[in-house]
This record gives sequence, C-alpha cells and structure tokens, in this order.
Amino acid sequence: MLYFFNLLVFLIDISQETVLNWFGLEHPGVKEFGDIELYQPGLEIGDAFKTVDISPALSLDTFRLIIEGFWEKIKDGLSMSDIDNIIAGIIIIRFTILAIRYNLVTSFLINCIGMFAAYLWYRHFIQILFSYESILYRIPFTFKLGVDAYQIRNLIYSKIRQSDFNIRLTNPIGILLYAVNNGIVQDGHRIDPISIFLSWLPDNWRKAGEPYYYGLYRKIIPLTIKFIGQFYREISAFAAYTLSVRIGKVYCPYLIRWHWTMLVMMTFIEPYFMKLMYRMYYYIVEILTPQLEQASYLGSQPMIELQIRFLTVAMVTIIITHLTCILFAVFHALCGQYFYLPIFTDNVELHIGPRDKTSVYSGGYTSWQDRDEKTKKLSSVIPKFWYGWFGRGTKSNWNILSPIQNLVKNIIKKLIKQIKTITKRF
Repeated sequence: MLYFFNLLVFLIDISQETVLNWFGLEHPGVKEFGDIELYQPGLEIGDAFKTVDISPALSLDTFRLIIEGFWEKIKDGLSMSDIDNIIAGIIIIRFTILAIRYNLVTSFLINCIGMFAAYLWYRHFIQILFSYESILYRIPFTFKLGVDAYQIRNLIYSKIRQSDFNIRLTNPIGILLYAVNNGIVQDGHRIDPISIFLSWLPDNWRKAGEPYYYGLYRKIIPLTIKFIGQFYREISAFAAYTLSVRIGKVYCPYLIRWHWTMLVMMTFIEPYFMKLMYRMYYYIVEILTPQLEQASYLGSQPMIELQIRFLTVAMVTIIITHLTCILFAVFHALCGQYFYLPIFTDNVELHIGPRDKTSVYSGGYTSWQDRDEKTKKLSSVIPKFWYGWFGRGTKSNWNILSPIQNLVKNIIKKLIKQIKTITKRF
C-alpha cells in the first residue's frame, strides 16, 4: 500500500509548466504567445500555435525562471501569499526527502511536528502584523503585508460577528454559554429556576424582587461572563503552554516544546519594541510633521527634516528586522531545526533540558549543547552569537566561505605550478 504513493509521484507530469504554475509564476511562452498574430500571410493558424513551446521539459532553465519570477515578486515586497507558497514548497520538498530517507509514516510525523512548531511562529507573525499595520503602509517594502493584515483582520472580525461563532470545538466555554442562553428561553419567556421561582411568588413579593432579578440578568451576569471571557482569553495561551510543555512534556515532542518556550520568552520583550515604534510614529506624525508644515514658509528646516529621516530609517530598520527574525524562526521550525540566541536559548534549555539526539523526531542540530565546561563559562562572559546554519556548528565543512576559499586556493596552486613549469623551460 505504501508503494502506491510512490507510484503517484511518477504518474504526475512534472514539466516546466507544472512547476511554474505551482509557484504561481507565468510561463515564458505565454508572453510570447500574446505577441503572435494568429493570421499571417503564408502561415496557417495551426502553425502559429506550434511556434510556441507551451510545456518544455524540466531543466536547469526552470530553476532560473523560478528565481527570476520570485525576484519580480519580492522586489516590491513580500505578501502573505508569497510566504505561504514558500512554506508549502518547503513542506513538500522536506516530505519527499524524508520519505526517501525513512518511510512515509515517519516523514509524515516529522513534518507534522515541524508544521505545528512553525504554526506557533506563523500565528505570532500575523499578530505582529496587526500591531504594525498602520506603520507598514508607510514602508514600500511592507505595504503588501499591511494590506494583507487589514484583509485578515476584517475576515476575522466578520467571522466573530456571525451568530454561530461561539459554537466551535476550540471554544468549549462558548458552547456552554450558548447552550445555557438558548436553553433557558422558550417562546420569549425564561424558564430557568430563578425565573420560575419568581413567577410563583405573590404579586407584592414579586414586585419587590423584580429590581434584583433584572439587576442580576442585565448587569451582574453579563459583567461576570465578560470578565470570565477576558480572563480566559488572557490565560488560555499560558494554560495551553503549561498543559502541553510542562505537565504533558512526555507526550509533547522536544521541537515543539523548544520553539514554544522560545516564543513565550520572546513575547516578554516584544511589547517594548512595539511601544517604541508607536512612540516614534506618533512623534513623527503628530509633532515633527506639523512643525515642518508650520515652518515651511520660512524655508527649509534641515534639523526637523533630519529628525524625520533618522526616525523613519530607525523605525523601518527595527520593523523589518523584527519581522525577518520571526520568519527566520518560522522556517527553522518548519525544517525541524533550532537556532541560537545568546541568553534566550540558554534559558529555554534550562526549562526543557537538552535534546535527545537518539530520536529522529527531536529535530536537527544543537551544537551549543555540546560545549565543554570551559566554553560554557567563557560564553557566560563573552556570549557567542553564531553557531552555523540551522545550529549545525561552525566547522569548516559548513562554513559558507570555505568552498570559495578552497576554490581560490586550488586556482592559486595551479597558477603557481604553471608559472614554475614555464620558468623551468626558460
């Protein structure tokens, strides 16, 4: 049965057109097709179609077309659809590689673990977009992300306004409240025990108790439900983290526990950057810009313009760096890898412990966990900021400059040998 899925891979016509359509890129033959006149003297219509190769074979030229197509898309900024396409491509490539290396079941489980860990960062990335939405419009490179954040936020609000929004499996308290509110009302009359008891009382007693009755249903109960709902929204994330990572750590994979703990630690310092961004944005829009407009009749104001430029550059740098770091974490989690941040990574691993290197489900490399005691003491004073790609380490075989260095050394050696042979002849 498992070999049937391997057979499906060979049944798919993987051509250049298929790959380009998957990534949402336009086929190069389509552009040429628009320039061809269907009726030309001495050329039949069928021959005009034959002049365009719509589906050439998969080759190295396809890779070039993909790079060029992606560059045309991202040079004006990324959008959420571009990020989703990259994530989908990574999942498919990784699933295929792991299926060949292990089997389909193991590959599926490893990918599910990585996708869940990446989903935590991805959801946090969308929340950060909501926080930066008004500022993203002022940055050309992040304008598309601002538009996507606006559309996603409106979509979420439209679902919240639906009558059946609370009836979902992820909101058990909402289901309970919905059942109680609809169960105690019948034909416009309340049939709960308190209302029935009040209806049985004599008229003079019922009139005396009606203010308390309506105060209970119109003020006390709605305020209590609102308080419980707000408390539940604030504490639900930490309750889920505690139940999954701390209490149920035996059943939660290490990759998920590591990234979830790192995300929780990052949320403690991110509000300070967000508040700094909004203070800078408010200072530019509400203070510096009016001053510049009022003083414009006096000529140029280099100090005010310099402040606006400096704050704008600082704001853009911090926001793009923040979003890039979150995407950096998304792709690491999606690939089942870890990354090192001084202080943060050490504190994360104090909570969840070292990685089990014998399990295939524990993720990739954590070379900082293999440090000796001298290196650990030295890193506590002078922290190390780089441990290679995906936590692999800084060995020469994983150093990005080592292949270039080896190539240059080989070329220099060959040149020296040729020079020596030439000098010997003379």
